[in-house]
Amino acid sequence: MTFSLSRIAAAVAGLGLLALSQSASAGLSQFSNFTPMVGNVAAGALPETAPFKLSSTNFSQAILADRATQNGRVPGSNSGSWDMITANETGPDRGRYLFMPFETNTAGVQRVDLWDNNYATRTVTIVAPGTQSFVAGDASRWTPWGSYLTAEESWGNGSTRGRLFELTNATTAAANGGNFIQRSILPRVSHEGLTFDQQNNLYFVDELNGGSIFKYVSANPNANNGNDYFAAGQTFVLKVGAGAQFEGNNGSAITGGASWVAITNANGGALAGISTVLADGTIDGRATAVNANVRGTGYNRPEDLEIRTLANGKQIVYFTTTDSDNDGGSSNGRGRVYSLNLDSNEVKLFADNNTIDMATGQKVGATWSNPDNLAIDADGNIYVIEDQDGGKADIWFAKDADGDGVADAVGKWASLSTVGAEPTGLYFDTVNPNVAYVNVQHPSSGVDRLVQITAVPEPQTYALLLGGLGLVGFVARRRKGQQA
Repeated sequence: MTFSLSRIAAAVAGLGLLALSQSASAGLSQFSNFTPMVGNVAAGALPETAPFKLSSTNFSQAILADRATQNGRVPGSNSGSWDMITANETGPDRGRYLFMPFETNTAGVQRVDLWDNNYATRTVTIVAPGTQSFVAGDASRWTPWGSYLTAEESWGNGSTRGRLFELTNATTAAANGGNFIQRSILPRVSHEGLTFDQQNNLYFVDELNGGSIFKYVSANPNANNGNDYFAAGQTFVLKVGAGAQFEGNNGSAITGGASWVAITNANGGALAGISTVLADGTIDGRATAVNANVRGTGYNRPEDLEIRTLANGKQIVYFTTTDSDNDGGSSNGRGRVYSLNLDSNEVKLFADNNTIDMATGQKVGATWSNPDNLAIDADGNIYVIEDQDGGKADIWFAKDADGDGVADAVGKWASLSTVGAEPTGLYFDTVNPNVAYVNVQHPSSGVDRLVQITAVPEPQTYALLLGGLGLVGFVARRRKGQQA
């Protein structure tokens, strides 16, 4: 029997059958094999069904879901603006499902079953739009104990202001059947990025022009459920140097030695003279961070954050500051990515418009604009996703070979063509290191789309794959996936 390389690639990438652990998969990702691009694809130049200009002929894209199909099946079930993506990273059927919230005034959460080959049925809304007045869903993170977290970017009235929610039955919920629980121990902020370190501390940001970086330390860090994890714990805000610094619009980067300052007590309650308490008894993280006795550092619109664990076990938090408000028409590009070494508590400037562009060997300059989301591939490479700005909506690859928290260079990896849209939620599959997912959010057409990007492995990778699994094992696993 003859197997073409392309057919094997499609089977492996499409069904997610590269059965390797994250550690075993390191070095097998082909996403770093690309030619950095110059310039932007013209708005509307590509069809919305293939919306990205990709930087390698070995990359391909496919649409896994779209909003029109979902509302065609159940009218009104999908309010759109699909945002951050994660998967069920632990437990049974690991990697089978993708989850994402709706960043709208009637937000919800949808689940995509990657094992369902039926385009019409693979996606279902498991938290209905408007549930608990949930608005502007943005954050998206799988927990160490096997549930799903999301949170509000909104900073509206007191009842719908920066809340964190846990979906405890994310993989089993039927349509609109999610068990959606507010976890009020976390101070309220405008949420976007959420991430856990190896000690199960939870990091989050306040997306504000002057917003801070926060850390929640549970009293039960190894809890096997959210009730115990969020029962008691203390929240801290990042203070760089003497604190009370504000990055401002295109102001100087804020770097240097940092510390964590408590803004709640050990049980999550208010600290006298420090915590600002809202009418419902929750803590206002934003007001508390700038208290004169706290002096938390204010960055210019922190958005996403991710944690990378180095080979030596050290952990680095990367976070973006979009810097898109009241820019004054700067021609030098705007927005930064920072790194925070959790061992030394040192903040460094990871990348900005002065970072070298791989394509030109010169400073990236004005082609770098409004870094928003972050993602990390199986080999530890960082990807920076731009907010839509003046027709630019790109994804950048950033290399930090020595792990010092400073990018060696950045290269344009993909460019989005869809009119009015931005790419968001880039997520690398933890089972198959050559598959990634990204949403095309709020296009002018109103049809949000979930795109799968696949990198075709080199021939030697196929030899390793087929040699390790054996052809019979490969075919058997393929059949099992189809029957799931």
